[in-house]
Amino acid sequence: MAIAIISKGVVLAKRALIAQSVIALITVIISLPFFSFPTVLNYAAGACISILPNLVFTYFAFRYSGATKKHLVMKSMSQGSKLKLAATIILFVMAYKLLPTAPVALLVGFAITTATHTFSVMWLSAKG
Repeated sequence: MAIAIISKGVVLAKRALIAQSVIALITVIISLPFFSFPTVLNYAAGACISILPNLVFTYFAFRYSGATKKHLVMKSMSQGSKLKLAATIILFVMAYKLLPTAPVALLVGFAITTATHTFSVMWLSAKG
C-alpha cells in the first residue's frame, strides 16, 4: 500500500515537472518574436529558477519509500525543502548579478512557471 502511494506520488511529481517545463519552453518560444533577447533570456532564467529547485525537492522527497523508513522519508523531505529554498535564493542572486537587467521578466517567468507547477499538481491529483 505504501509503495503504491509513493509510486503515484513519483508519477504525479514527474508529470508536474514535465508540464512545468513544457509550458516554460512554449512561453519562451512564443515570446521570442515579441520581446528583446535580454527580456526573453530573463524570462527563461526565471522559469529555470522555478524548475531546478523543484527537481531537487522531488529527488529528495522520493528518495526513500516504505513504512519502515518513515524517519528517513521525513528527514529527506526536510532536507529537500531546505535545499529547494536555498537553491531558489542562490539562483535569484546569480540571475540578478549575471544577467542583463530585466527583473520584471525574471519574476514573471518564475511566477508563471511556479503557478504552472502548482496548478498541474492540483489538476493531476484531482484527475486521478
